Amino acid sequence: MLPSWEPLWPYRAVLAVDARNFSALDSKGMQQVNADIPPLLSQALSASNVSAHWEQRMFGQHAGDSYVAGMDPEVLPALVGCFPAALRQALARRHADAPTRTPLQLRVSIHVGPLPHTGLGVPMVHTHRLLDDDALRTLLNRANPELTNTAVIISQRVYEDVFESGCANGDVLPNQFMRHLVKVKKFQQPAYVHIPGLDWGLADPEIFEPLGTANATDEQSVSVPGASPQAASPAPGAVSFSHSGEHGIQAYNFGVGRGQR
Repeated sequence: MLPSWEPLWPYRAVLAVDARNFSALDSKGMQQVNADIPPLLSQALSASNVSAHWEQRMFGQHAGDSYVAGMDPEVLPALVGCFPAALRQALARRHADAPTRTPLQLRVSIHVGPLPHTGLGVPMVHTHRLLDDDALRTLLNRANPELTNTAVIISQRVYEDVFESGCANGDVLPNQFMRHLVKVKKFQQPAYVHIPGLDWGLADPEIFEPLGTANATDEQSVSVPGASPQAASPAPGAVSFSHSGEHGIQAYNFGVGRGQR
């Protein structure tokens, strides 16, 4: 007798978003953000040329400050290459239309894996673990919300599938994604962080490696593309970069004091 077998669930691209500092809003503000998130996603996905796939999304779940849905994995090149910048522009338009409102900042995670039509499964859990990454939160906490409104994290699987296939849409480059180790509860996997418009060569590596950490493993340490050695360690909460010019290495430190998660 031939052994019995179970078919593998279809692979789904999973997109999840979450609003920063939602709990700090009043009730009216919460209702506004809740109402704004779906049309903002629709605008950004339409600009990414995948609106037809978004219309047919699976297991869409909208919960106050967040949204998660599954789509066909063929949309991954657009989600990685076009969607982040399109979402950034949609959020900027929202703020321009109502400048007195608190600017909305969104965290985004993108993952792929086999999931049933209900969306219940390990890939869904991993998508949410990526969304809860401390480094992703820290980036938006440090950022000026009028300049940086979008922070994206993609799983290593998504990064490899898109960039190793050479199928990335738009003009996004692999080195616009910073690799680091995500640790949330029992979840621990490498992933890639992307901030639309940010040159990681100018970023502070302490975002990923907290000050005072010694004997870090290779997975935890981060080499920032294009960055020179720091002349001095920046103060906690500071953003720094160094520049090599005709006068040697020059370090720049900018102190910041951003809000809560």
